[in-house]
Amino acid sequence: MTRVYSLLACLMLANVAYAQDNPYLPEAKLKPENAATWNVGAGVTHKLLHMNVEWVNPYGIAYAKAGVFWNGDKEPGGQVGFRYPYHLTGTDQNGYYIGAYAGHIESKEVDGEDKARLGAGVDLSYVMLSKERISTFSVGIGAGEKLEDRYGNTVADINPKLQISYTLSIGL
Repeated sequence: MTRVYSLLACLMLANVAYAQDNPYLPEAKLKPENAATWNVGAGVTHKLLHMNVEWVNPYGIAYAKAGVFWNGDKEPGGQVGFRYPYHLTGTDQNGYYIGAYAGHIESKEVDGEDKARLGAGVDLSYVMLSKERISTFSVGIGAGEKLEDRYGNTVADINPKLQISYTLSIGL
């Protein structure tokens, strides 16, 4: 009886160890020696002038942007997102990346004051990535929350919105 329990425990341990080898994880395409792990920079994303922080890991680039919209009352805004390297084209980690983002997508005037709209979307980027810098040009499409004025009139509807972005970051 003790041998059966020992055999069962061994089989369960083998299955647990196998479960750690998850075939659903994406392929790690970025090599840590080819890019700085942390990068800081600035850019513009659909009328949002921002500073940004980017974290390069083997699976892609995570980023956070914070700034102000240049129209109206200079309403603050920000975004977070992640880009996965879809097709690398050069000796560095240059190439096409697909990603998703969430945060403020635009600023609209509602009842005489500016309001930043929250939203989310997907994008296709071309990233020039090296040890010294990250230069990213992206085109995305997303949708934002519906904005209404105090009378119930729709100021901004939930329609797809094009977002064009450029950022330049320097490795730390």
